[in-house]
Amino acid sequence: MKTTGVVRRIDDLGRIVIPKEIRRTLRIRDGESLEIFVDREMIALKKYSSMDDMTEIAKTLADTISSTIKKNIFITDRDKFIVTTGEEKKKYLGKTISRILEQHMNEREMLIEKNLHFVELLDGKKEEYSYIINPINVKGDVVGLVIILSQEEAMSDTDEKIAVVMSDFLSKHIEE
Repeated sequence: MKTTGVVRRIDDLGRIVIPKEIRRTLRIRDGESLEIFVDREMIALKKYSSMDDMTEIAKTLADTISSTIKKNIFITDRDKFIVTTGEEKKKYLGKTISRILEQHMNEREMLIEKNLHFVELLDGKKEEYSYIINPINVKGDVVGLVIILSQEEAMSDTDEKIAVVMSDFLSKHIEE
């Protein structure tokens, strides 16, 4: 574990302030949940993702649909790619999503580019795809994205419906 050199006091209510620079670096937003771990005399904080419990189901869903429609499918949580399919799998899996994807997530709307167009999935790296990006909404909060990509085929109305069904399916499983 890496030390930051920052020391903070706990106030009389048991609170501690995480410095702004650290929150910005780790993309911790106001109101976001953190998971608390204890190991002997150490307390560790980790960003909580409701998508963590869904990874296996999301992977099975994405693999099944990807093999049927012959397009890459990526699923993200609020910060990183948690499921990827196709040839691009290793290039994105576990990587932090771009600030542009984060903005789309905050806009809470489906984004469709039916023909080849440049998109920035990772910060500073634009690639040409036709794509559908659909948020996963759970009780009014966006917890991730379903992304369907292709470098060869245009997106169809069916692909659009599939993105909606996938988002709805994952949302309902998280709510339960």
